[in-house]
Amino acid sequence: MARSDASRVLPGFTLTLGYTLVHLSLLVLIPLSAVFIKTASLSLEQYWDIVTAPRVMASYQLSFGASLLAALINSVFGLILAWVLVRYSFPGKKLVDALVDLPFALPTAVAGIALTALYAGKGWLGQFLESWGIQVAFKPLGVLVALVFIGLPFVVRTVQPILEDLDTELEEAAASLGAHRWQIFTRVILPILFPALLTGFALAFARAVGEYGSVIFIAGNIPLVSEITPLMIITKLEQYDYVGATAIASVMLIISFALLLGINGLQAWTAQRTGRSR
Repeated sequence: MARSDASRVLPGFTLTLGYTLVHLSLLVLIPLSAVFIKTASLSLEQYWDIVTAPRVMASYQLSFGASLLAALINSVFGLILAWVLVRYSFPGKKLVDALVDLPFALPTAVAGIALTALYAGKGWLGQFLESWGIQVAFKPLGVLVALVFIGLPFVVRTVQPILEDLDTELEEAAASLGAHRWQIFTRVILPILFPALLTGFALAFARAVGEYGSVIFIAGNIPLVSEITPLMIITKLEQYDYVGATAIASVMLIISFALLLGINGLQAWTAQRTGRSR
């Protein structure tokens, strides 16, 4: 027993657990509980009027709708990009692999300004798109583009290690039994990748819901059209309406938590079905 205790790098369970709970409380639990405590000063009718105001409802629809759609898009193209980086060799592969992490390193405001300059009416891409009747900047489509940009690395970096560890002998065995490529992908590869893909989807969605800096520049912030919920919260704070800001924040928190809980439940169920631990 003494030998086992001496070999431990961290302190005993009691001290470690205590530090963990204090750290978690200071950084997560207390700030989140403050949102609900501040909101509790409102009556139910006042709370309902704030969180169901037309501009706020429109912001919910844009924020959660665009976030879900962006996460779905990133799940598809992130999987394709991870597959290319793992399975193929080509000139500039290391550069492409490094560029995947660019949204992590780039300040969100810089990303928003760059995307706006690129997709605005006189931008490099915007001028061609608008000639086809497609306006990206200052529209909900611009919000979607920004959310796809900042969420892609989460899917790629989550799926990539699983693909690297995937034994190609499984695919060869399936091919030797007469399975064609689509069957190999859907019945052999995808079930193994699906839990990781769901994790990447959840991370991309969570990042997109709370994104602010890269969106406000390209969105245009037009009421009832391209206002995101984080902007509504900032607007309330600038007006010193702290109770209204926390009320809207509580709705975002509840909806986001419910969606992430459902995604994690589906991930656990999928991992259990495929016989893999989370």
